[in-house]
Amino acid sequence: MKRILFADFSLLLVALIWGAAFVIVQNAVELLDPFTFNAIRFLFATLFLFGWIVIVSRHLLQQITKKLLLSGFIMGTWLCVAFALQTFALIYTTSSKTGFLTGLNVVLVPIFAYFFLRQYPKPSALFGTILALIGLYLLTFGDSTELNRGDLLAFLCAIAFAMHIIVTSKFTHLYPSLLLTTTQLAVVTLWSIICAILFEPWYAIFRSEIYYNEALWYSLFITAIFATAIAFLVQTYAQRLTSPAHVALIITMEPVFAAITGYLWAGDRLTTTALLGCFLIFSGMLFAELPLAFLSKLKWKKTHA
Repeated sequence: MKRILFADFSLLLVALIWGAAFVIVQNAVELLDPFTFNAIRFLFATLFLFGWIVIVSRHLLQQITKKLLLSGFIMGTWLCVAFALQTFALIYTTSSKTGFLTGLNVVLVPIFAYFFLRQYPKPSALFGTILALIGLYLLTFGDSTELNRGDLLAFLCAIAFAMHIIVTSKFTHLYPSLLLTTTQLAVVTLWSIICAILFEPWYAIFRSEIYYNEALWYSLFITAIFATAIAFLVQTYAQRLTSPAHVALIITMEPVFAAITGYLWAGDRLTTTALLGCFLIFSGMLFAELPLAFLSKLKWKKTHA
């Protein structure tokens, strides 16, 4: 029980870090293109964890296998797609809306779990999905009949993050969390470098206004160490102790933290319609898991009364 509580509290801190990181990333991508930014971010994170393995947990190197590398490759590919979509979304929409839409993955996880893990979705999860989709419509179309490309990218990002949670749940019980996390972050780094070289002027990092920009490198350090290396290590380990739906539920606090930091730091504003949409999305996220757990406790009390 103590281990589960520790995992839950750690995931809550991860949600806080990720939520606050939206504003940091949004400011950073104004100077660096998305794939270039992610390449540097995940490279720093990978080197940090690899250094940890070499210095502290060198015995883990003997447990590296082809199956581990393949599992990390699958996880890393989904994670790269998710982060690329999220980073691009922050270019076209606010950090608050990106946070809420990305958090929609909590209602997608039970659905994907049915198709890929053969876990039947609960009725509450289906109802939560409907609520969240209504909220998505209000948030995205509440003030305009045109689809904001950033909102669409953020929704696709939610799908990718949901798939990442599913594959993490599948592989995390098979391999050490530190090795699996390091491998997947290395894969994200590799994909990001390839995409940066193919699609972006990556050499722009050597411009003086970027190379000597202390604020930018501070942002990269924060996101790489705390919001990437440590955060994903915690998530990978936590999914050994609990279900993917439970992990996703705790991470629903991320859009709340994103909205708060977006309001305090970036001056983001949401209209009444958009706020209603956010409320419905958040309600759908919570309803996806809480009701049946509550009813189960009531049933248990009646049975043992």
